[in-house]
Amino acid sequence: MKSQEIRQKFLSFFEERKHLIVPSAPIVLKNDPTLMFNNSGMAQFKEYFLGNATPKSKRIADTQKCLRVSGKHNDLEEVGIDTYHHTMFEMLGNWSFGDYFKKEAINWAWELLTEVYKIPKNILYVTVFEGSKEENVPFDQEAYDIWKELIGEDRILLGNKKDNFWEMGDQGPCGPCSEIHVDIRSEEEKAEIPGRDLVNADHPQVVEIWNNVFMEFNRKADGSLEKLPAQHVDTGMGFERLCMVLQGVQSNYDTDVFTPLIAKVSQLTGAKYTVKANNEEEEKVNIAVRVVIDHVRAVAFAIADGQLPSNNGAGYVIRRILRRAIRYAFTFLDKKEPFIYELVEVLSEQMGDFFPEITAQKDLVKNVIKEEEASFLRTLEQGLHLLDNVIDETQGKVVSGTKAFELYDTFGFPIDLTALILRERGLELDEKGFEDAMAEQKNRSRVASEVSTDDWTILVGGNVETFVGYDQLENEVKITRYRKIDSKKDGKLFQLVLDATPFYPEGGGQVGDRGLLISANETVEIIDTKKENNLILHIVKKLPSNLEAKLVAKVDTDARKQSMANHSATHLLHQALRTVLGTHVEQKGSLVAPTHLRFDFSHFAKVSDEELQAVEDFVNDRIHEQLPLVERRNIPFNQAIEEGAMALFGEKYGDEVRMIRFGESAELCGGTHVPNTADIWQFKIVSEGAVAAGIRRIEAITNKAAEDFYKNQEEILKELKAILKNPQDTIKTVVSLQDENAKLKKQVEYLLKEKAKNIKGELKEKIEEINGILFLAVEVDLDPAGAKDLVYELGNEYSNLYVLLGSVSNDKPMLTCYVSKEVVEQKGLNAGQIVRELGKYIQGGGGGQPFFATAGGKNPAGIAEAVAHAKDYLK
Repeated sequence: MKSQEIRQKFLSFFEERKHLIVPSAPIVLKNDPTLMFNNSGMAQFKEYFLGNATPKSKRIADTQKCLRVSGKHNDLEEVGIDTYHHTMFEMLGNWSFGDYFKKEAINWAWELLTEVYKIPKNILYVTVFEGSKEENVPFDQEAYDIWKELIGEDRILLGNKKDNFWEMGDQGPCGPCSEIHVDIRSEEEKAEIPGRDLVNADHPQVVEIWNNVFMEFNRKADGSLEKLPAQHVDTGMGFERLCMVLQGVQSNYDTDVFTPLIAKVSQLTGAKYTVKANNEEEEKVNIAVRVVIDHVRAVAFAIADGQLPSNNGAGYVIRRILRRAIRYAFTFLDKKEPFIYELVEVLSEQMGDFFPEITAQKDLVKNVIKEEEASFLRTLEQGLHLLDNVIDETQGKVVSGTKAFELYDTFGFPIDLTALILRERGLELDEKGFEDAMAEQKNRSRVASEVSTDDWTILVGGNVETFVGYDQLENEVKITRYRKIDSKKDGKLFQLVLDATPFYPEGGGQVGDRGLLISANETVEIIDTKKENNLILHIVKKLPSNLEAKLVAKVDTDARKQSMANHSATHLLHQALRTVLGTHVEQKGSLVAPTHLRFDFSHFAKVSDEELQAVEDFVNDRIHEQLPLVERRNIPFNQAIEEGAMALFGEKYGDEVRMIRFGESAELCGGTHVPNTADIWQFKIVSEGAVAAGIRRIEAITNKAAEDFYKNQEEILKELKAILKNPQDTIKTVVSLQDENAKLKKQVEYLLKEKAKNIKGELKEKIEEINGILFLAVEVDLDPAGAKDLVYELGNEYSNLYVLLGSVSNDKPMLTCYVSKEVVEQKGLNAGQIVRELGKYIQGGGGGQPFFATAGGKNPAGIAEAVAHAKDYLK
């Protein structure tokens, strides 16, 4: 059974049982501060389990793209080592929100596996929660009794809290679960060790394929459990593992989910992947191939869903995954040039029918991955040189773990590659020193980001929250719930939920509103507004004294109006870019703040000055046309698309959407907008540049910020005219000054060369011979370029010369060292090593080649000492 058929049979099975089939949510999460990525099938349904929203159906089924780089049984550094863990994987799932429970979930799972997929009953095992006195949760007798009728008691195992009690996080809905495991070992292996002894023992052929979670509790902040008002079912089946079982192979990587990718890697690298490695070298190649094909899936889908590699947050996770693939290919597949990007074509062919985003974004994904590969390969090359320097400085056989960590942390040079190179050179790595440095950094990060959250205190029951901020910026409200949060970064804060709020929560690129909560006796400042699990959270530093009183919620009007102008300008900018540059342009990220806007878009070349001017003019023309806002709320998604609205890849849209139109610009958007484009006043681009391969960024201003910009430019022009004595033609005067300056520079350069000639004559008289080497060490009054020219000129006259010059230019000390080729080869002097060591006297360092090197520093007073010690190398 091919993987596409396996996926479809699952969805059809549950559709026949009245489940609504929904598409996979994007792999990248935008509005959940607790998660960067969808790491399980249930992540997109959290708001339903929490009771903050009502699902469109009580029964849902789907296949969800998931990404995990850490957690239970699954750390990034282990992926590829075994054959059944992955970074990105598909999770097939069926859900019941207060509808069916254990009986239906278990019976349907059994029916699907054994009757539809025809998995032999005698290779299946199940686990049931044994109960916990500590949690006051009893043994799951109901699940046990259901399974006993289906599979028999000899194939049921009892599981502890770690394995059979599933939790969303430290707080929130949770409950006992029942896992289904499969044993696909040979009959001989089964005769030696019973399958039940290998369940949950990380055996590659005895694996969990499906977990049925029975949500019946809520975990409170103090760790206690309370019963949920309704019982839910949350199931997840690993698609890749299921394919392994149904296709009769011993590894996920031997299924047709991965074999086309393996074939392409073999074609591109010449590496031969063996189903079962016969020796250590074959296993190294196998692991490298598995790493590459697993990681390209995760990276490609993340980019297609809008997450570019970067140096922080979710972007850093994606970059880290890709770099791991690159370094495995570099070390074990001997690939020193980009090739991973070529696998995207195979992914598109394999998965594009079910996940159209990978096909639609194929060119962008390929370009981003290719550029990241090229960049990191350059980093690896640079890291090899830096590692050589570390090795040169090492005394003894053990290389400093702290130095290795600096290479890893600052330059991204992989620690396993460092260790490999050291072993090849007969050296050891101080692993403890590296681990200590890593632990210290992680601890700093953990402490900085640590947040503890109290339980909600409910003041008004039910789901009563509404957003009124599209129509009004001030409203009478009541607090429906609140909770305290403690953050190492921000200290003690409180989150409030209001029954009818005018405050726009951060989302769609637009920052959250700020403002006030006002009562007769006090005013409380709302410092930010965010959305989490369908709740709008108003963040304050103190609680109102009377939490049950009626209050007035008042948005900061000026800030909101500036944000509205910038958000509407963003839509016009998107339209302008597609008009001027082409319809290949798509939005890839944005920031809408009161002060400015930032817009990321797909485009494969620098935007020329003429194109930028055309874009700016296009937007300002739409502003001057005074186009009114046409807003359509709660219209069907498909209808909005048919009417020409643009939808963005990577965004999760509901069945009903809000459409914003200004003239010919029509987009799906939940943000706030001006009533008329005239309210934007003026649009001014302030910068344009590259963010990543194929991604450009424009930053711009409107309204008050644009007005301030032009006023500032006017002031600068006034000051410039005053400095130039108010000339009639300011530009002509500046050009004349530039011409005059260029002539003076040439004169200065000529004089400096003459000065260097005079110095050279004086220095030749100071050269002395020591042990057969002509030696000169002296302080000179030259700039770096002059010092370099001087030592090379001396080098052309003498064949066995060693020179060190000390100089100061712009208050910065510099050492310049030259060693003749003959001296390097015969005497072993090395200019790079000399300046690195003498650089400590000027509180700096440097390097270069064996025959020429320089060092800069902070302490000019140290030059004399550095010059004095230059002779030490001749002893």
